[in-house]
Amino acid sequence: MNYKQAWSFLDDLQFFKIKLGLDSMACFLDLLDHPQLKTPYVHVAGTNGKGSVSVILLTLLANAGYKVGLYTSPHLSSVRERFRINNNYISEDDFAESATEIKNILDGRQITYFEFTTSLAMLWFAKEEVDLAILETGLGGRLDATNVIIPLVSVITNVSMDHEAYLGNTLTEVAGEKAGIIKEGIPLVSGVGPDESRDVIVETCLQRQAPLSLLDRDFEIGERDGHFFDYVGMQKRITRLSTTLRGKHQLDNIALCLATLEVLAGKGFEVSDEAIRQGLPEVFWPGRLEYFCLADDGVPVEDSADHPDASVRRYLLDGAHNPAGVNCLKKSLEDDFSYNRLIMVWAGMADKDLVKTLAIIAPLCDILIFCRPEAERSATPEHLKKLLPQENRAEIVPADSVSTALEKAREEAEPADLICVAGSLYLIGAARAQLLGELVD
Repeated sequence: MNYKQAWSFLDDLQFFKIKLGLDSMACFLDLLDHPQLKTPYVHVAGTNGKGSVSVILLTLLANAGYKVGLYTSPHLSSVRERFRINNNYISEDDFAESATEIKNILDGRQITYFEFTTSLAMLWFAKEEVDLAILETGLGGRLDATNVIIPLVSVITNVSMDHEAYLGNTLTEVAGEKAGIIKEGIPLVSGVGPDESRDVIVETCLQRQAPLSLLDRDFEIGERDGHFFDYVGMQKRITRLSTTLRGKHQLDNIALCLATLEVLAGKGFEVSDEAIRQGLPEVFWPGRLEYFCLADDGVPVEDSADHPDASVRRYLLDGAHNPAGVNCLKKSLEDDFSYNRLIMVWAGMADKDLVKTLAIIAPLCDILIFCRPEAERSATPEHLKKLLPQENRAEIVPADSVSTALEKAREEAEPADLICVAGSLYLIGAARAQLLGELVD
């Protein structure tokens, strides 16, 4: 297959719905000659922050000179975004070659989309002989297709309610699924909060004799001085760190990464304090509190927040799509940005807790533009409007497409306003491609 044929074959697999379980994945990897056994791994799970933690780890380890693979999901607009080695996305030729190998070995057997991409990542990392690979779970942990590895260290960022149809209706049940990545004797680094989810994680680590390092118990972000902050770890303290990532929750994600690096240092992966200081400001995670300004002709320009330019519009893209994530977006909008009016372009998946997320974000909005990305699970603008709190004060504008929604936002916005696009990663992917172009190119 060439690249277009390989991508088309993969897209056809979306007709096979989510299937949790490891048996078929393990059998299939046997046929591929066990690529998951040929690479050292870091395994990352959690409700929110998995991608941020994964890309921070990649950046810091690559900055220290290691050849590091990264597998994340979902992608924004191109499937190639899921597969990286250091700063390079998988090439079209490499994608097609590995996809063809997998298709031939399948020989007509059924496999899900996520099982296919996970297998492709493991195969590509093994072929490229990376020093280390970072693997992000897709859904949950215990029965996730990535949970066939024995990593050097596991990470569980946090636990909150999401994907209840698959993971359970209580925090304890969801935490139990996330805790499924904890392996016998393998260290775990976690940022779970002081609630029943922490109880589950602590108990599972005790049962499996997995050394546990907890945020705000064993390591933390220490003193802050303007844009600088300190990391206080288990064995070390690193001073005068800075980051370009927005949102206070990213400091917790950074702390998780630095604690993970402390564990990895004991397994031969040393990263100097200087490599960390240099690497943190280089971390880039698109579509997650991503702020930029565009001129009327669509060309990116310098930030105009302090000196508004009539020809410039300010944008913030954030993939928050569950109550915990939307709360982080709300806090960042309140603490990190100044603007006259907030113009929100919003979409949501019908199987998400839309009532809660809209109740959190709607009070901040002056104009709410509802649209529907091209995804079968997307809620209609009419449905979203019905779910708004009765006291909603925002002006509601329906749009029949993402492009129409963005055009309406641009027309409504004045230089001192902020256009925020949020609620769904499908929306972020479509909007970002229209505003900034394809990420992989």
